Amino acid sequence: MARYTEALTVERGGFRIKVPESWWEFDVRPESRDDSIRRMVDDRIRRHPELRPSRSAYVTFLQKAASDAWKSGALYCGCMAESFGGDTPITGSVTVSLVGGRTSSGDPLPTDPAAIAGQLAVKEARKPGDSWRKVTTVDIPGVGPAARTQGVEDIPVPDDALNRTVRAVLMQTYIPVPGQEGKVALVAGSSQVLDLADSFFDIFDAITSTFRFVG
Repeated sequence: MARYTEALTVERGGFRIKVPESWWEFDVRPESRDDSIRRMVDDRIRRHPELRPSRSAYVTFLQKAASDAWKSGALYCGCMAESFGGDTPITGSVTVSLVGGRTSSGDPLPTDPAAIAGQLAVKEARKPGDSWRKVTTVDIPGVGPAARTQGVEDIPVPDDALNRTVRAVLMQTYIPVPGQEGKVALVAGSSQVLDLADSFFDIFDAITSTFRFVG
């Protein structure tokens, strides 16, 4: 799946991160995202006509990614949606959110990476095809240690009355926010292309390693 492109630096309030320049980024607000996505897809197809057969798949995937990002409160959402010669585009996304909370006693939740990792559940696959999750701590260059989950997980569908789930490759990295008790920057990468799990783990790790706080 490897396709090497130049990196694009994205900066938002308080952080910056680098993603491949071929990735898609768009307005996630409900009132404007659908039109923004359609115009962005049409513009890219004008420049790359070979993508036209996959237009509907691109629009559907990007609209869902934007909706999920908005519901999760993400500050940034970047998506990969590319055709590598097959009939179905290879898709994945990375979001950055600021999350935090307090304990039942009112104290800020711990942001020490070891403490966060200790609260995250490990799940082992009992048979081939089962979901799984491992928990580690990693070192982000220029930032420091962070807790991380990585696996193939069943993710709840937002606002679904039937409590359905979708299975996805998922990597979540919890980076403590300097000077803000109880808050972490959550960098989450996901893809429903399970056969390429290892490749996506490499991609998500590479993108997350570029995360920096600014300002």
